[in-house]
Amino acid sequence: MFEAAEVGHTLSKAVYKRRLPGLRTGLLQVQQQLRTAPFPVIVVFAGVDGAGKGETVNLLNEWMDPRWIVTRAFGEPSDEERERPEQWRFWRELPARGRIGLFLSSWYSRPVLDRAYRRISRVEFEHQLGRIAEFEKTLTDAGALIVKYWMHLDKEAQRKRLQTLERNPLTRWRVTKLQWKHWKMYDRFIAAGEQTIGATSTVQAPWQIVEGRDEEYRSLTVGESLRDAIAGRLAAAERPASDLPTVRPARRAAAPAAGPTVLSRLDMTKRIDKRTFERELLRYQGELNRLQRRAARESVSTILVFEGMDAAGKGGAIRRVTAALDARDYQVIPIAAPTDEELAHHYLWRFWRHLPRAGRLTIFDRSWYGRVLVERVEAFATPAEWRRAYAEINQFEDQLLDHGVVLVKYWIHITNDEQLRRFKAREQSAVKRWKITAEDWRNRAKWHAYEEAVNEMVARTSTRQAPWTLVEGNDKHHARIRVLQTVCGRLKQAL
Repeated sequence: MFEAAEVGHTLSKAVYKRRLPGLRTGLLQVQQQLRTAPFPVIVVFAGVDGAGKGETVNLLNEWMDPRWIVTRAFGEPSDEERERPEQWRFWRELPARGRIGLFLSSWYSRPVLDRAYRRISRVEFEHQLGRIAEFEKTLTDAGALIVKYWMHLDKEAQRKRLQTLERNPLTRWRVTKLQWKHWKMYDRFIAAGEQTIGATSTVQAPWQIVEGRDEEYRSLTVGESLRDAIAGRLAAAERPASDLPTVRPARRAAAPAAGPTVLSRLDMTKRIDKRTFERELLRYQGELNRLQRRAARESVSTILVFEGMDAAGKGGAIRRVTAALDARDYQVIPIAAPTDEELAHHYLWRFWRHLPRAGRLTIFDRSWYGRVLVERVEAFATPAEWRRAYAEINQFEDQLLDHGVVLVKYWIHITNDEQLRRFKAREQSAVKRWKITAEDWRNRAKWHAYEEAVNEMVARTSTRQAPWTLVEGNDKHHARIRVLQTVCGRLKQAL
């Protein structure tokens, strides 16, 4: 695989100096055009020690406007990072649309190191590479341009490179005992690299192997290919519809006949009398408090997701949960329309940012399921976007579960008539009038569309490890006790 990057590519200084001004001008031009483009650029550098990854990143920052570049290098994870799924620290640093992100020691570093050191099996390595490929596909499906460079040196060239750096007092600090140790493990790193490239070089995010022996060749190769990649994506984004291939639209299927759904099968007559409610409330709140204190001691994180029709009682259920907890141990994240900053990132970005530390509990009052609910019904997302979201959400939740997070998902349901009754009651209440808006009334007209979306959401994302709990919410007493019972049961099972 690396033979073509070991042939000794070189470039004379004269040629380098002649081509450099045009390259720098071109990079600045595409960077300025990118600032108003609807996609980010993610540039990943990997490869052997001494092949020029760091030097190339520094040059790109020098050649372009660094104000619109995010440069990140990841070392050993901090305690805060270890307490969350592996990809948490990468999601947080992704560039916004219109910006460029340069990533050294990226999401590839730890799996490659672990495989080279034989800390993980080949099967586990393949699993981790598969998860990386899913991560990158999630980004490219949303429009991100991912450019990946594997900087390569043969073993002898790497040895000479390290020795040259060591002899110069000004660069000696860049060579460590660890790099010499890795040089002795060269064959293991190359084997891991070949497997990495083979498993994660896709049409949407291909690897480009760059020989790192000659600085001028290496620098121009990366700079020119990056310029051309951005220019190509910009041109594609601006291409008028008339220039695109004509595709015959798929024949629209007939609308399905109205039939039973997971919601229509619920027994909405379930009730609990006030005295039973008060007794059970104290019982389950006490149990939840004890379980959460144990979870905190054992560093078990919990995420509660609340979804439901407008006025279904999500807020009341959440307040009965938080009343049982120490305020230092939980956080409630209310999800509304995305901000400008959130719109400039992938829709999952804002949820990754709020994942709890070890032993903490986070409650999402509405969640990432908005993609397949309100964004689907209100056409804020295209059919292609919300249809692929089911797989993206399942992959996201798989990572939470693999990390040991207790994930509990609630859909609190009420009937159409009960919603109307609550809407009218809110309008008459001075303290609840703010809760009812014109948008709530508009959403009622799309009740059946939301019911259909919920049915598909449950069918596609209710898994054995992360099932949906469908709560009959016409009676608030019943709904609140069901919510507390469920979280207590799931915590007991996990602990």
